[in-house]
Amino acid sequence: QVQLVESGGGLVQAGGSLRLSCAASGRTFSSYAMGWFRQAPGKEREFVAAINWSGGSTYYADSVKGRFTISRDNAKNTVYLRMNSLKPEDTAVYYCAADINYSAESSGRYGTSDEYDYWGQGTQVTVSS
Repeated sequence: QVQLVESGGGLVQAGGSLRLSCAASGRTFSSYAMGWFRQAPGKEREFVAAINWSGGSTYYADSVKGRFTISRDNAKNTVYLRMNSLKPEDTAVYYCAADINYSAESSGRYGTSDEYDYWGQGTQVTVSS
Protein backbone atom coordinates (compact mmCIF):
# COMPACT_ATOMS: atom_id res chain seq x y z
CA GLN A 1 0.00 0.00 0.00
CA VAL A 2 1.24 3.47 -0.92
CA GLN A 3 -0.17 6.85 -0.01
CA LEU A 4 0.53 9.83 -2.24
CA VAL A 5 -0.21 13.42 -1.27
CA GLU A 6 0.24 16.27 -3.74
CA SER A 7 0.71 19.90 -2.81
CA GLY A 8 1.84 23.15 -4.34
CA GLY A 9 -0.98 23.89 -6.74
CA GLY A 10 -2.61 27.28 -7.01
CA LEU A 11 -3.46 30.24 -9.18
CA VAL A 12 -0.69 31.83 -11.21
CA GLN A 13 -0.49 34.25 -14.11
CA ALA A 14 0.66 33.15 -17.52
CA GLY A 15 4.44 33.09 -17.65
CA GLY A 16 4.70 32.32 -13.97
CA SER A 17 6.04 29.29 -12.14
CA LEU A 18 4.91 26.72 -9.62
CA ARG A 19 6.50 23.72 -7.98
CA LEU A 20 4.34 20.73 -7.20
CA SER A 21 5.34 18.16 -4.61
CA CYS A 22 4.15 14.62 -4.09
CA ALA A 23 4.98 12.97 -0.77
CA ALA A 24 4.89 9.18 -0.71
CA SER A 25 4.60 6.78 2.19
CA GLY A 26 4.11 3.07 2.69
CA ARG A 27 6.73 1.46 0.46
CA THR A 28 10.42 1.93 -0.27
CA PHE A 29 10.17 5.09 -2.33
CA SER A 30 13.53 4.70 -4.01
CA SER A 31 12.53 1.42 -5.65
CA TYR A 32 9.85 2.57 -8.10
CA ALA A 33 9.20 5.08 -10.85
CA MET A 34 6.90 8.05 -10.43
CA GLY A 35 4.80 9.98 -12.88
CA TRP A 36 2.82 13.20 -13.14
CA PHE A 37 -0.41 13.36 -15.10
CA ARG A 38 -3.02 16.07 -15.49
CA GLN A 39 -6.67 16.35 -16.35
CA ALA A 40 -8.38 19.47 -17.59
CA PRO A 41 -12.17 19.92 -17.44
CA GLY A 42 -13.87 17.92 -20.16
CA LYS A 43 -10.64 16.26 -21.24
CA GLU A 44 -9.00 12.91 -20.63
CA ARG A 45 -6.13 12.49 -18.23
CA GLU A 46 -2.82 13.04 -19.99
CA PHE A 47 0.80 12.29 -19.28
CA VAL A 48 3.03 15.15 -18.16
CA ALA A 49 6.33 13.71 -16.93
CA ALA A 50 7.91 10.64 -15.35
CA ILE A 51 11.10 9.73 -13.57
CA ASN A 52 12.68 6.35 -13.01
CA TRP A 53 13.51 4.91 -9.58
CA SER A 54 16.93 6.49 -9.30
CA GLY A 55 16.14 9.80 -10.92
CA GLY A 56 18.63 9.07 -13.64
CA SER A 57 16.04 9.02 -16.43
CA THR A 58 13.24 11.47 -17.06
CA TYR A 59 10.48 11.60 -19.64
CA TYR A 60 8.23 14.46 -20.76
CA ALA A 61 5.21 15.12 -22.87
CA ASP A 62 6.04 17.26 -25.88
CA SER A 63 3.69 19.95 -24.62
CA VAL A 64 5.78 20.58 -21.49
CA LYS A 65 9.29 19.74 -22.67
CA GLY A 66 11.67 22.58 -21.93
CA ARG A 67 9.27 24.20 -19.47
CA PHE A 68 8.68 21.53 -16.80
CA THR A 69 11.26 19.58 -14.81
CA ILE A 70 10.58 16.43 -12.82
CA SER A 71 12.91 15.45 -10.00
CA ARG A 72 12.91 13.30 -6.91
CA ASP A 73 14.50 13.27 -3.49
CA ASN A 74 14.55 9.67 -2.32
CA ALA A 75 15.72 10.70 1.14
CA LYS A 76 12.53 12.75 1.52
CA ASN A 77 10.24 10.30 -0.29
CA THR A 78 9.13 13.13 -2.52
CA VAL A 79 8.84 13.77 -6.23
CA TYR A 80 8.64 17.30 -7.62
CA LEU A 81 7.37 18.97 -10.75
CA ARG A 82 8.84 22.37 -11.42
CA MET A 83 6.66 24.25 -13.90
CA ASN A 84 8.00 27.35 -15.62
CA SER A 85 6.57 29.58 -18.34
CA LEU A 86 3.09 28.43 -17.50
CA LYS A 87 0.34 28.82 -20.08
CA PRO A 88 -3.44 28.93 -19.67
CA GLU A 89 -3.60 25.53 -21.38
CA ASP A 90 -1.62 24.07 -18.46
CA THR A 91 -4.69 24.59 -16.27
CA ALA A 92 -5.72 21.21 -14.88
CA VAL A 93 -5.77 18.99 -11.85
CA TYR A 94 -2.32 17.47 -11.52
CA TYR A 95 -1.90 13.94 -10.17
CA CYS A 96 1.17 12.03 -9.14
CA ALA A 97 1.28 8.28 -9.63
CA ALA A 98 3.48 5.43 -8.42
CA ASP A 99 4.69 2.47 -10.46
CA ILE A 100 4.77 0.01 -7.55
CA ASN A 101 4.65 -3.13 -9.69
CA TYR A 102 7.36 -1.89 -12.05
CA SER A 103 5.04 -2.01 -15.05
CA ALA A 104 6.22 1.28 -16.48
CA GLU A 105 9.86 0.52 -15.66
CA SER A 106 9.80 -2.85 -17.40
CA SER A 107 7.70 -1.84 -20.41
CA GLY A 108 9.12 1.63 -20.90
CA ARG A 109 5.56 2.95 -21.18
CA TYR A 110 6.02 5.73 -18.66
CA GLY A 111 3.38 7.82 -20.37
CA THR A 112 0.58 5.27 -20.01
CA SER A 113 -1.61 5.80 -16.97
CA ASP A 114 -2.56 2.12 -16.78
CA GLU A 115 1.05 1.28 -15.92
CA TYR A 116 0.73 3.05 -12.56
CA ASP A 117 -0.76 1.47 -9.48
CA TYR A 118 -1.36 4.24 -6.97
CA TRP A 119 -2.57 7.79 -7.44
CA GLY A 120 -2.75 10.89 -5.33
CA GLN A 121 -5.86 12.96 -4.87
CA GLY A 122 -4.68 15.70 -7.19
CA THR A 123 -3.85 19.38 -6.85
CA GLN A 124 -5.43 22.16 -8.90
CA VAL A 125 -3.27 24.39 -11.07
CA THR A 126 -4.94 27.39 -12.66
CA VAL A 127 -3.09 29.66 -15.05
CA SER A 128 -4.75 32.96 -15.86
CA SER A 129 -4.13 34.83 -19.08
